[in-house]
Amino acid sequence: MIQLSGAGKRFGHKLLFENVDWLITNHDHIGLVGGNGTGKSTLMKVLAGMDTFDYGTLSIAKGTSAGYLPQDGLTLSGRTVFAECMSVFDDVRAMEQELESLTHSMAELDHTSPQYAAVADRYQRVEHEFQARDGYSIEADVGRVLMGLGFGKDDWQRLTDEFSGGWQMRLALAKLLLQKPNLLLLDEPTNHLDLEARNWLEEYLQNYPYTFLLISHDRYFLDVTVDKIAEIWNKRFWFYTGNYDKFLAQKTQRNEQMQAAYKNQRDRIDQLEVFINRFRYQATKAKQVQSRIKELEKIERIEIPPEEKTIHFKFPQPKPSGRIVAEFENVAKSYPGRNGAGQKEVFRNVNFMIERGDRIALVGVNGAGKSTLIKLLAGTEPLSSGEYRLGHNVILDYFAQDQYKELDAGARILDDLGAMSPRSTETELRGLLGCFLFSEDDVFKKIGVLSGGERGRYALLRLLLHPANFLLLDEPTNHLDMRAKDVLLNALMEYTGTVVFVSHDRYFIDKLATRVFEIGGGNVEIFPGNYEDYLWLWRKEGKQHVAPTLDDVPGAIRAPANSAAPKQPETALPPNGNGSAAEPKKRLNPLKRKQMEDRVKQLEGEIGRAEDEIAQLETALQSFVSPEETQRQSQELESQKANHSALLAEWEEVSGTLQSSE
Repeated sequence: MIQLSGAGKRFGHKLLFENVDWLITNHDHIGLVGGNGTGKSTLMKVLAGMDTFDYGTLSIAKGTSAGYLPQDGLTLSGRTVFAECMSVFDDVRAMEQELESLTHSMAELDHTSPQYAAVADRYQRVEHEFQARDGYSIEADVGRVLMGLGFGKDDWQRLTDEFSGGWQMRLALAKLLLQKPNLLLLDEPTNHLDLEARNWLEEYLQNYPYTFLLISHDRYFLDVTVDKIAEIWNKRFWFYTGNYDKFLAQKTQRNEQMQAAYKNQRDRIDQLEVFINRFRYQATKAKQVQSRIKELEKIERIEIPPEEKTIHFKFPQPKPSGRIVAEFENVAKSYPGRNGAGQKEVFRNVNFMIERGDRIALVGVNGAGKSTLIKLLAGTEPLSSGEYRLGHNVILDYFAQDQYKELDAGARILDDLGAMSPRSTETELRGLLGCFLFSEDDVFKKIGVLSGGERGRYALLRLLLHPANFLLLDEPTNHLDMRAKDVLLNALMEYTGTVVFVSHDRYFIDKLATRVFEIGGGNVEIFPGNYEDYLWLWRKEGKQHVAPTLDDVPGAIRAPANSAAPKQPETALPPNGNGSAAEPKKRLNPLKRKQMEDRVKQLEGEIGRAEDEIAQLETALQSFVSPEETQRQSQELESQKANHSALLAEWEEVSGTLQSSE
């Protein structure tokens, strides 16, 4: 589909990457990873046709349609939300109008005339194309995507001009997903999405029928959506098979293998040099010396890339508070409605208690009241009614989404941070700033010239230097890459105080949260555990916590009964023919169950080892040694893939039997 040969790119005098050989095939789902400034977004723009390589060639197969979503900057205006999305299907709607016109023509023409035959033939061809393009379901598709990305039905007839930049980017993403290009390029698509919209997008991309390449700093999102990883590191591309979790394991293994190969090569080089230097001037050893000189010259030296710096930050621990940190009793909060029309109720009769050491994640759709609850806890918003009590010795600190507005715009970053932490050396401060993406001369910038994202990151860094014992964090992970998120996550996990936070990063929530507060419908519902535990409880209670389906879209247009629209599979009835009766589950004896559970664990280990073998063979095939070796590796790769499929099939069968017997 797309082939890069010897590709390279510079940004001014800085070399981003070089000598890239890469083949992107149909149906590849690829995650592009690497540090900030390595050229990920630049590569996206080149593939989208908005930029060019400085070296090498780019070959794109005929018929490739690329759709590109940048990080931000897109604005739409002049149409309603629904009309803007429907504009994606202008050609399909033109077919629909032509079909109507042809229908009228056939009604007026003589059925035995040549003109009627020509019109009927044209109608048949257009209708076939219309059905192939799912013309009867485009309104339903638009509704499904809009609802999945968080646009309620009330939003559909609002003008796009009324929406903020984040919602504009959601709308641009919706249009791209509806277009279904066979090369989808997404640069940080989750930046403006809440957890529910991310969950919907994850499922959508898992089933995307074409190739996509995405950049994301959300580790969980990458884990569940991609099956290949391309990493830009040390101005080179490195390729891995599997999701982000597999990539981390394979990268560690690759580095260990490279270090071992480097050590072996250095040992051999030292041996050769010692022999050459020892016997260089002895005539009886001349032949052996020349042989070793030639061997030394032929050795292709292994280069070890510089180590990626790992920064561990641990902020000072706060003084302990009392056991009860905060308590809400019958709290209500309302705002005046639009244009003074009544009151908009956010919370009513909310009761909960926060205890020392809690790490509470606030979840819910955008607009449910997560930020409002944080503000109520911080005291920056008054209660409409009820009582809010802080516990003994509680000192709170609040990080708002617009925290950067409180900073001194005239101060230099390094000076301001030094004043906050006078005991830290400049090297320590620079290391910490570098972890939050401020490096080299950036540390001398004045705060006033930073972008909104940069100021947000810096405000978070200042907060971490001198934490209170009750932290309220509203989306602290915005604008952070994986490295900075890991530093923040590790610091908060070691923090002995209490944390209430809002984040749309699933991995961050799963690792940090000890309780989840779900906000919605004016209520706060409390769940123990992290986000994964919360979802499990939802499923156990039989609740649906997924995006709407076609049947949930109000007014969705369905295809007529005789159309070629795909049909949903019918649910099989139980043997007695009564759809309301469930088939009794077959119980397993304890010994058989234990054997099957052991087999599942064994299969999982074998599947993991098979995947690692496949990844190593695919990597080895990228380096040509000889035709015979390539043939051997290809045969071994096919054998491993067949073995992997067989193991996976057995695992699904055994797991299914266990699950059905529960």
